Amino acid sequence: MKKPLITGIFILIIISALSSCKQFLDVVPDNVATLDNAFATRNEAQKFLFTCYSYMPNDGDLADDPALVGGDELWRFATEGAYFNIAQGYQNVVSPYGDRWGTYFQGIRDCNIFLDNVDRVPDLMETEKRRWVSEVKFLKAYYNFYLVKMYGPIPIMKENLPVNVKADEVRVSRAPVDSCFEYIITLVNEAMGDLPQTIDDPTNELGRITRTIALAFKAEVLVYAASPLFNGNTDEARLKNPDGTQLFNQTFSKEKWDSAAVACREAIEACEQLGLKLYKYQPAFQQFDLSDTIMTQLSIRNAICERWNSEIVWANTQTSTVSLQALITPRMNPKNLDMTAVHGQLSPPLKIAEQFYSDHGVPIAEDRTWGYAERYDLQTAGDSDKLYVRKDYTTAHMNFNREPRFYADMGFDGGIWYGQGMYDDKKNLDLYYLEAKYRQRNGYGKPGFSTITGYFLKKQVHYQNVLANTGNTYSVTDYPWPIMRLADLYLLYAEALNEAEGPGPEVLKYVDLVRERAGLQTVQDSWTQYSNNPTKFATQNGMREIIQQERLIELAFEGKRFWDLRRWKKAVDEMNRPIQGWDLLQELPSAYYRPTMIFQQTFSLKDYFFPIKESTITNNRNLVQNLGW
Repeated sequence: MKKPLITGIFILIIISALSSCKQFLDVVPDNVATLDNAFATRNEAQKFLFTCYSYMPNDGDLADDPALVGGDELWRFATEGAYFNIAQGYQNVVSPYGDRWGTYFQGIRDCNIFLDNVDRVPDLMETEKRRWVSEVKFLKAYYNFYLVKMYGPIPIMKENLPVNVKADEVRVSRAPVDSCFEYIITLVNEAMGDLPQTIDDPTNELGRITRTIALAFKAEVLVYAASPLFNGNTDEARLKNPDGTQLFNQTFSKEKWDSAAVACREAIEACEQLGLKLYKYQPAFQQFDLSDTIMTQLSIRNAICERWNSEIVWANTQTSTVSLQALITPRMNPKNLDMTAVHGQLSPPLKIAEQFYSDHGVPIAEDRTWGYAERYDLQTAGDSDKLYVRKDYTTAHMNFNREPRFYADMGFDGGIWYGQGMYDDKKNLDLYYLEAKYRQRNGYGKPGFSTITGYFLKKQVHYQNVLANTGNTYSVTDYPWPIMRLADLYLLYAEALNEAEGPGPEVLKYVDLVRERAGLQTVQDSWTQYSNNPTKFATQNGMREIIQQERLIELAFEGKRFWDLRRWKKAVDEMNRPIQGWDLLQELPSAYYRPTMIFQQTFSLKDYFFPIKESTITNNRNLVQNLGW
């Protein structure tokens, strides 16, 4: 959905008072003379509808998604990527990295223009008009929400300002954050009634907004509104408008969690009524009789990579994953090590590898039987490990006896990488595996073609991509980036219900559904049998920790951690931990498997929100800057 070229005669309206107003906030419509053309027919109006869609962020695109490499989940070589500068602490107020202020207010402005003019379209059926209006109201809500996630309280622009407005009327102020959330929910509620339950024309309309998407989005918004960053955040007590208006509420409200739980439940019911369910790999045709180990891994990987699978609530059709998959796939075909179409970059740090559970489904530091103190010691793979680690390969104890999501999501030195043209897991010695020590095929020393931590990202690589034996061909299966999966919604519901009512059977049910697909026992069984804190799930605080870690694991590398750590107010703890990897300049296992500092990351209270561009504040003194900037 690209921005259309709206043809017509452009009349330049020059009003001296407005020459600087556009710098304050881009809410004054320009090119007014073209609006008659833009809404003269249904086809032209539809182009403007798609213009409203065109502001959707390209989730999963390194050039447009700060959540991929702007946090601590994936690391790159230091010279690569503007958003990576956020992770390295280079954010600034003069030219902020990831700045969306102007872009999304432009999107809101175009949504307002559409809503103001769609009634003038002469050949538009009433039912279609109502649907289009609902879609645009939803998009307007989404752009407001994204701004609130990034900046906190924002100005609420319910309507565009007329072109003859005085300059002082454009100098808008930020609304209290509760008012922002209330407005977003109002827009979603207004949109709900005329949105279709599902898409009837998948060929032409997949990616457009449905009532089910709107319900899931509403649930997410209310969970954010109830979360510590926005619910009684006393760290933001000093953020006030020039007139003294308090922008963050200072009192915790449990009722916000109650509302979030109700919204999550309603969204889940709507999804399940449509037949959505957690994805499990069960192909209609399968060439080989695969082991349960590989089947479970494919269930985990394909929940992301299988286009429009049974779990996808909302996917972004504006994002292609072809370049991302080529960037993260290692050169592991021993017949073609000179291939430059794949790079093996974007590296999970050691702390992310440690985040995944043991094979007993509890944190490795809690598992009484796993050997946490020996996690960096060497271990050689035996026959029982052959679908996880190359048989007879020596690697770290860290890489043994881990949960299926560890092996489905990440690659590592000695780790099996199923797929990419090699599908018979009975011939396990034919399966691809990685060699990541110095001077090995996937090891450090090849700029632009190697890991920086010793770990690789596998989760977003479709298993049916094929590495050619000769030449430079990498056949990639593309898919739209998932914005919301059913697993995400299940865990949001468990979180909201635990905060509203405490732990109970319903909370455990939805966490356990996600764990069951991942090949794990229930929370109660895992903690009771293996954890050194066997009753952890019985308390609200303990269950909160379990749910949060479950989200960080299940939704790893999907851009959720970046925002979750912020809304939980845990980023100041997690993102002050060092970024570590293995000692990549070593050839021997005994030297390679030593934790090595890569970067000492820092995160302070000011980093919870993006700065508003300095020039925007200068031009509008009614806008206050976020604290610390």
